[in-house]
Amino acid sequence: MRGIRLLTRPARRTAGGIGALLTAVAVALVPLPQGADQAQAAGTDSSARTLSGTKGPYDDFSGLSVTVHQTAHLRNQGVKVTWTGGKPTPQGAEYVNFLQIMQCWGDSPQGPDREQCDFGAVPSGGTTYMGGRVLPKGYDPHETEYTEPTATSYSPFVPFRPVEGDPTDSEYDNTYFGPNDSNAQPFLKTQSDGTGEAVFETQTAQQAPHLGCGAVVSGSPRSCWLVVVPRGSYEIEKVHNGDLDTSALSRTNWDRRMVFPLEFDPVGDTCAPDMPERRIIGSELLTDAMSSWQTVLCAGGDARFTFTQSGEERARSLITRPTATSPGMAVTVDPVESTTGGPAVVHAPLAVNGLAIGFLWEDSGKPVEWVRDLRLTPRLLAKALTQSYVTSVNFWSVDIPGPPAHLAGNPESIVRDPEFLELNPVMAGRAERSSVYGIVVPGENSDTNRLVWRYLQSDRDAREFLQGKPDPWGMKVNPYYAELDLGSVAPDHFPKADPTETTTTGADGISAVYTGAEVVPYAEHLHDAAQRVRRGYSGQTTDLVACPECGSGGKLTGERKPQGRRQVAGLVDAASADRLRLDIAALPNADGEYVKPTNASLLEAVGQMKDHSAVAGVKIPEPARAKGGAYPLTAVAYAAASVDRSAEERKDYARLIRYATGAGQAQGLVPGMLPPGYAPLPRAMRDRAAAAASALEAGAVTAPGTGQAGGGTGGAASGAGGAAGAADAAGGLSQTGAGTTGGAAAQGGDPSAGPQGTASPGGPAAESGQEKPVASSGALTPADILGAVRWVLLGVLVAGASAALAGPVMLRLSARRRPASAD
Repeated sequence: MRGIRLLTRPARRTAGGIGALLTAVAVALVPLPQGADQAQAAGTDSSARTLSGTKGPYDDFSGLSVTVHQTAHLRNQGVKVTWTGGKPTPQGAEYVNFLQIMQCWGDSPQGPDREQCDFGAVPSGGTTYMGGRVLPKGYDPHETEYTEPTATSYSPFVPFRPVEGDPTDSEYDNTYFGPNDSNAQPFLKTQSDGTGEAVFETQTAQQAPHLGCGAVVSGSPRSCWLVVVPRGSYEIEKVHNGDLDTSALSRTNWDRRMVFPLEFDPVGDTCAPDMPERRIIGSELLTDAMSSWQTVLCAGGDARFTFTQSGEERARSLITRPTATSPGMAVTVDPVESTTGGPAVVHAPLAVNGLAIGFLWEDSGKPVEWVRDLRLTPRLLAKALTQSYVTSVNFWSVDIPGPPAHLAGNPESIVRDPEFLELNPVMAGRAERSSVYGIVVPGENSDTNRLVWRYLQSDRDAREFLQGKPDPWGMKVNPYYAELDLGSVAPDHFPKADPTETTTTGADGISAVYTGAEVVPYAEHLHDAAQRVRRGYSGQTTDLVACPECGSGGKLTGERKPQGRRQVAGLVDAASADRLRLDIAALPNADGEYVKPTNASLLEAVGQMKDHSAVAGVKIPEPARAKGGAYPLTAVAYAAASVDRSAEERKDYARLIRYATGAGQAQGLVPGMLPPGYAPLPRAMRDRAAAAASALEAGAVTAPGTGQAGGGTGGAASGAGGAAGAADAAGGLSQTGAGTTGGAAAQGGDPSAGPQGTASPGGPAAESGQEKPVASSGALTPADILGAVRWVLLGVLVAGASAALAGPVMLRLSARRRPASAD
C-alpha cells in the first residue's frame, strides 16, 4: 500500500509508524546563585550583550549596534537578537544591507575560526554563494587560504570542521548539517528605520553534536559562539549593482564579524553512575520543568531520576499494572483511577502548563513581512484538524485526480477561508504565497489531545461543524470524519482519516503518490512540533525527485523554504513555545475573550477547575468553564505514585515532589527553577502536594479523624474505599486504590483544619478542599520558597559546594504505543 490510508487507530497514524524515540536530555548541576530563589520574568536576563560594528575597507558598519538578549544559561531555545543603526534593506529582490548569523564552536577565548561554524546549508533565496561555503575563485583579493578547488570539490570552499570527526570534503557535503536542520540565518533584513529583529535557535550537543555546545568537557560545559556578519552594499572591491554574491565566510566579509560568547547549561549524564535510578514516565507537559529541576535533585540526594516522555494512558497502566521494571511514578493530566485489589496511588500536582497554537509567518513579498498576531476560533481549528481544506489532502491542483470531489466548495487553505480573513485582516492578499496547509500535531496518544477535542466541543459553532453543519460560507467538514463522531467523542489522538491518494508527475514520466500524511505530517510530540515551527519546516514531503530504483521512477522528499518564505503552525505546549520564542495565536475562552497563555490566564483557569469525578483533589481541565480571562487550554501535570514501593523509593519520590512544588516553583532561567512558560502552582496545590509527599514517604494514609494508618506498602489499605475522596476534600491529599481510606494530614493533624501557613519539612498544615482565589494563590515569593523548603535548598547548596556534582535528566521520548500494554 502506498502512503497512508485510513488512520483512525493510534497504532496506524503515520506512513512508517512513529517509532520509538528514546532521547536522553541531560542537564548537569549548576549551583544556585545568590538570589536564585527570586522569581525572574521571562523577558529579563542580565546576560544580554551588545557589540558595535567596525569600519571595513568598503562598507562602514561602525554605526551598527547588535544585541543578543541572552548569552548564559542557554539550552535548545530561541534567543532574541536585535540591532540598530543599520542601513535599510531595499524592498524587493535586492540582497544588500542585511545580517548573517550563525552558531559556532571553538575553544579559543578569541572566538571561533570560520571552519567551526554551522553555515552554508540553508537556502539563500536565490543567490549563488551568499548563503553557502563556496568562495568563487578570484572574488576576494584578501582570501589567501581557500583559493583553489580540492580533489573532491568543484570550487574553493571553506570546509566545516566538527568538534569531533573529519572535516567536510566538498561544498555539498551535508554530513553534519543540512538545509532542514541548520540554524544559520543567512539573510536578515534591516527595516527602513535602521532596526531589525530576529529569533535565533541555539542548539546544544543534542541537536547539533558537531558543535558540542553544553557537552561536559573536563567537568565544565562547552561554551560556543554566536557570530554576526554584517553585509553592506559593496561586493568586496566594487559597488555591486544588485545582489551580494559572496559568502559570509569569505575573508573580507568574515573580518567584519561580531562575536558573542554563548554559555550553555550542561547536557549529558553527569550524575554518579552508581546512584540508584528512580524512573518516571508520562506527560511531556512536565519535560522542560524536569530538565531544570533534575540539576538540583541529582546533587541533593542519593538517587538519580530519569524521566521517560510517554502517552499518559501508558503511564497510568504501568502504575496500576506494574512489573518488576516499571517506573515508580507517572505524570498525567487525567488521574490514575483505582483498580480492584490494586495498591493505593497518591497524586500530587507538579506544574501548570497549557497547549497553544504556535506559528511562524514570514512573507518577504509584503510590506509587513512578519505576522506576529493571529486569532483562531475553535471552528477554524476543527477545520484544520479534520483535513477539511483542499490543500491538506491535495497539494497541487494539477496533480491527478485533482481537487477531491468530497471537498468541492471548501476553501483551498485557511488563508483563503473567509472566516479566517474576517478575523485576521492582516492576512488579506497573502494566499498566493501561503505554504500553510494544516496544523502540525503530535502523533502520540495523550490526555492533552483529548483536551483539544473537548475545547472544540465546548464551542457551539465548532461542535456543529464537526457534526456536519456547514459554516456560514458553505464550508463543510471532510466526510471521512463523520463516522468518528468528533462532535461528542474526544479521542486521545488526531486521526488522519482521509485516505485520498494523489499522483504527482514530473519530467521524464516520473511520478509518486502522496496522501494528507505527507502534506501535513505528524510531529513526534509537542516539543518536536514546537521545534518544527521555530525552524520553519513542518516536515512536509511533497517534492518529487528522481528515484531510478522506485517503481514509478520518482519519490517524495521535502526541503525547508528559503528564509523570508517560511510559514508553519503547530500544536505546542506553552513552555516549549516560550523556550523557542514562538508567536502564539490567541484563542477565545468561554466568554469569547481572545487570550494567550500567561501566568495570569493559566492560573485563572486553574482556579476555575473542578475535581475529577472519581479522584477528588485532581483538577480536570474544563474549557467550557474558562471565563474571566482564563486560558481554555490550561492543564495541570500530576505525579501519580503507588505506595506499593520500597521505603527507599518512596522517600526519593517524595523528595522530588517536595522540591518540585517548593523551590522548583520559583520562575527563572537558572537550572533548578521553573522555566518561563509554566505558571507557578497556587498555594493550595503546593500544600496538597506536600501532604501527598508525606503520605507517599510513609507508605500509608491516614483515615480522616482517626489518626490511624490506613494502608501499607502492600497496597491493601483498610477502611471504606469511598473515604479517599472525603479525606482529600478535608486534607488536600489525592489518592486512589481499592479499599483505600483516604488521608488528610499525614503528620496526624486535624484533617478538617484550614490553612495554617507555609509548609514545613514535616509536611504542610491540613487545609480545606476549597481552592483559594487565584489572586491570593499565585506565584511564589522569596519568603514562600525559603520558608517552605529551606532545608532542601541548604542541602542542595552544601552538596553543590562540596562535590560540584552535575545532575542530569534523561528525557526518554518513548514510542507511541497502545495504552493497554505494560512493561
